[in-house]
Amino acid sequence: MTMKISFWGVRGSIPCPGPLTQKYGGNGACIELRVGDENRLVIIDAGSGIRMLGNKLMQLDLPKGPIRAEIFLSHTHWDHIMGFPYFVPIYVPGTELKVYGPVSFEDEPLEEVVGGQMRYRYFPVNMGELKSKIEYIRLREESGKDYGDGLVLTTKFLNHPITALGYRFEYQGKSFCTCYDFEPFRNLFITDPDHPDYDEAMAVEGEEVAMEQNLAMEAFFAGADLLVHDCQYTEAEMKTRVGWGHSSFEYAIAAANRAGVKRLAMFHHDPDRTDQQIDEMAAVYCEPGRYGDTEVFFAREGQVIEL
Repeated sequence: MTMKISFWGVRGSIPCPGPLTQKYGGNGACIELRVGDENRLVIIDAGSGIRMLGNKLMQLDLPKGPIRAEIFLSHTHWDHIMGFPYFVPIYVPGTELKVYGPVSFEDEPLEEVVGGQMRYRYFPVNMGELKSKIEYIRLREESGKDYGDGLVLTTKFLNHPITALGYRFEYQGKSFCTCYDFEPFRNLFITDPDHPDYDEAMAVEGEEVAMEQNLAMEAFFAGADLLVHDCQYTEAEMKTRVGWGHSSFEYAIAAANRAGVKRLAMFHHDPDRTDQQIDEMAAVYCEPGRYGDTEVFFAREGQVIEL
């Protein structure tokens, strides 16, 4: 095994447990990545799914020694960090965590944004009362940085209402990428020639920049063995959700095909999307060969993939 990816939460926006979401799961974004023979633990995002991951670590990992993990946050919207206070290892002496992620404001470091949830006005345990050792590290866009033991990471800024990062983990010839929360770049200038504020040069430049950035995204996950991509909406639904920071199934599948991605996990399911609706969509979007060579599937809580 080179890398093993386990999905602990696949929903977007807000957890949605209940009888209509049991098959694909109702927990918020959390992915466990195990790397190499040493079983190095990397966690991507701390949505509500991280609670059950923490419970598993307490049961299976802690008896072998102190828990050491690296948490990479795609961004700090609440649905991607809300599970952190319920991650039991942070209360255990000997636990060592490195929390990586972007921040949107210079005067609010990552520690304040993530740890700020654990103040008495919101939560009964204060950050200062934790028994674990936690180090917070701000990330920016960077290419091919060695994180030790052969694990190489590339980060890419995503188009979202706040600063967000996509991650590309590479190890022993295998690559695993995340691309969420992400909305395709678009021309922000007026494109209607009849509009009184229309500027042809700006409209053309805006179109070129959007295309350039979208191509850069495809280059970021080109040839990935597994790509986890934001797919919260259909193309029809996107018409009324422009600017919300998410992608459509149609866009993600087409981009993955163009980029030569081997397997595409559609992720960040809308909280109102039922299991039955996802099954119906899977019959269309996941039919082998219908949309190109990339294997396409809907990410499911509890699913494990080995590269």
